[in-house]
Amino acid sequence: MSERADHVSQTVAARARAQKLLDELIDARAASESRLADLNRTDILKRVTGRSAMDTAIESTRRMIETFGRVEDELRGALTDEDRDLIDG
Repeated sequence: MSERADHVSQTVAARARAQKLLDELIDARAASESRLADLNRTDILKRVTGRSAMDTAIESTRRMIETFGRVEDELRGALTDEDRDLIDG
């Protein structure tokens, strides 16, 4: 496998880890909002800025996933057919 194909594989793996993180952040935000509601409290940062720290982390992670996708597309465009078959097969 070429170095570029290895980079594609690493990028795909990093994007998968980022997607898992995003899913966990979304679940954590829901749990946090539920807990705050149970306590009849509000997120002070969200009240002041309109966004919670979790909202910011989720948006940042989404942008990171999009970036991984663009990098993967760019790297795949320069692969040989043989390398593509190795990665996709």
